[in-house]
Amino acid sequence: MNTIFKTAAAIVTLVAATTIPASANQFPLLPFVPLQAAPAPAPTVQDDAIESRAELPARFRRQIVEYRTNEPAGTIIVDTPNTYLYLVLGNGRAMRYGIGVGRDGFTWSGVQTVTRRAEWPDWHPPAEMIARQPYLPRYMAGGPGNPMGARALYLGSTIYRIHGTNAPHTIGQRVSSGCIRMTNEDVTDLYNRVSLGTRVVVLPQTGRHASVR
Repeated sequence: MNTIFKTAAAIVTLVAATTIPASANQFPLLPFVPLQAAPAPAPTVQDDAIESRAELPARFRRQIVEYRTNEPAGTIIVDTPNTYLYLVLGNGRAMRYGIGVGRDGFTWSGVQTVTRRAEWPDWHPPAEMIARQPYLPRYMAGGPGNPMGARALYLGSTIYRIHGTNAPHTIGQRVSSGCIRMTNEDVTDLYNRVSLGTRVVVLPQTGRHASVR
């Protein structure tokens, strides 16, 4: 009987010795590969558009209106006193957008052209602004948190731009240092409709101007 038990134990030991290494070879240890972080999604204006529509009074929401002017179709007219921007469509009509304009002492008027276009532009506060507000950053990369917003149209060789904003509640107000601000949704719409060389007429703060002559 002892001989039988000894023989059985020897067989179990032999089987274990031959099968465990084989099993290990079938399932070799793989090197650890760290997971790569997914690339950050490109900025979008969709969430901002929902917020903007909820915050904007009806009169500042983008809409086609009757608007008579001698300026040709494709011209941008900034109605500073009424905080509207018009894109002339022709035949007495225009696309109207609500805008924010310069605060007291920072409005301006004149005729310029679009000399540069940029998507999610970086922000380089001009020297004049830094002199007044030395706490401002000297540079801020473009993105949803950037005060330049989703798009920018640069006007001539001036420091002024038509650009988006991450503060849509300021549309209709006079709070900027002279730039014309729009919601990110609206500035993206305008950006897609105009090109380099577009004529931009900025009306003065004083008086109401229904047409440009």
